[in-house]
Amino acid sequence: MTRPFPQEFLFGAATAAYQIEGAAFEDGRTASIWDAFARVPGAVINGDDGDVACDHYHRYPQDVALMKELGLQTYRFSTSWSRVRPDGGAVNEKGVDFYSRLVDELLDAGIVPWLTLYHWDMPQALEAQGGWTSRDTVDRFLEYAGTMHDALGDRVRYWTTLNEPWCSSFLSYTAGIHAPGRMDVGDGMLAAHHLLLAHGKTVQELRSRDSSLDLGVTLNLTVADPADPDAPGDVDAARRIDGQFNRWFLDPIFRGAYPADVIRDFRTVDSSAVARWEQAVQPGDMEAISSPLDAFGVNYYHGELLAGTAPAEEPPAGDAPTERAVASPFPSHEGIHWVERGLPRTGMGWEVQPEGLTRLLQRVGPEYAPGIPLYVTENGAAYDDVREGDTVPDADRTAFLVAHVSAVRDAIDAGVDVRGYFYWSLLDNYEWAWGYEKRFGIVRVEYDTQERVVKDSGLQYARIIAARAV
Repeated sequence: MTRPFPQEFLFGAATAAYQIEGAAFEDGRTASIWDAFARVPGAVINGDDGDVACDHYHRYPQDVALMKELGLQTYRFSTSWSRVRPDGGAVNEKGVDFYSRLVDELLDAGIVPWLTLYHWDMPQALEAQGGWTSRDTVDRFLEYAGTMHDALGDRVRYWTTLNEPWCSSFLSYTAGIHAPGRMDVGDGMLAAHHLLLAHGKTVQELRSRDSSLDLGVTLNLTVADPADPDAPGDVDAARRIDGQFNRWFLDPIFRGAYPADVIRDFRTVDSSAVARWEQAVQPGDMEAISSPLDAFGVNYYHGELLAGTAPAEEPPAGDAPTERAVASPFPSHEGIHWVERGLPRTGMGWEVQPEGLTRLLQRVGPEYAPGIPLYVTENGAAYDDVREGDTVPDADRTAFLVAHVSAVRDAIDAGVDVRGYFYWSLLDNYEWAWGYEKRFGIVRVEYDTQERVVKDSGLQYARIIAARAV
């Protein structure tokens, strides 16, 4: 039996500028933090960079035609700060014109453009001045956002401020796994706050310009479950992961305050880092960060089953540090163990857990965003595809896609206002620290020739879209 989707539901796919555009230093574009990071020995598998990627900068008409062939109703893409305002400075008209032409191409094809302002590619010149640890970067981001609205506000309705600020703060400034590759607890906390502040101030600015825009943000979220719900250590492990991964961003955006328990956790890791962060949070910041939204994007790839050591008693008043194991602000969480469940795994080693997406949407909607439409802005899987002639039979990805689209339908059946699903990704592309080794696309890209081949998963997605049912 097939289940239809609501009439207003949008089916789409997503990409990011640095991952597909190429043309890294053409037409006035200058280096982003990823251009610099990709050239650090050992930072990226095989030393790959995104200088060419999928050559989308030159091939966008072909790619838009492919989207139309698949039946996509909407396309989520990001704009490159380094292309639009090179080095964070004056406007580069050639860079702006590229996105104007892309938007026109999408509209001519009947595809709704969904613009993300920041998908991790800050100009390297701004990073040299402090990057997201500097409050001045917020002002530079507002200038960039205003430039994009000046150019595209008449044709683009949906605007996402940030993609996955957890990655562009903690993975990037504390864990050193993503650009710019810093490894400092305090830097990660400062980056997270300034990213959120840039989000909030951009929402305020764009709304003051045009109240008809749909303004939102995208967070990558997880489902953190205790291995034993009756074991205090396991329950605390799930709390810590949920707190640092989910609630550190959800609470400021929707409740106007950072979660107190996570502040305590951070204080035990590095009290001086918390002191730096507290000085950075200025009057009015939380009001800006919690500016009302029109849409909320959820990125989901997998959940976690967690075990941990038993926590000590609750911290005393005043957030005084305790001796118990706490979550560090990056993935090597002390005292936490990830439990194997026997679930299938993707080529990234991530568990396939579609029911986690249903539960996540059921939680986020009522608990954080009542009355705000939810969109699954990324969901996908990497597998080791093998091309067979003119076909790419990717049965595992096809099953992943169907299962997760079904999980979204389950959430709708449960009463959650979910209005869209974007598969990650339209194309095989440059996958950050993994270079070109991991393939997420429903369209295969032969990187040596730039040939595009629709995979079986892409054909299946086209059938789902055409039927508007799963």
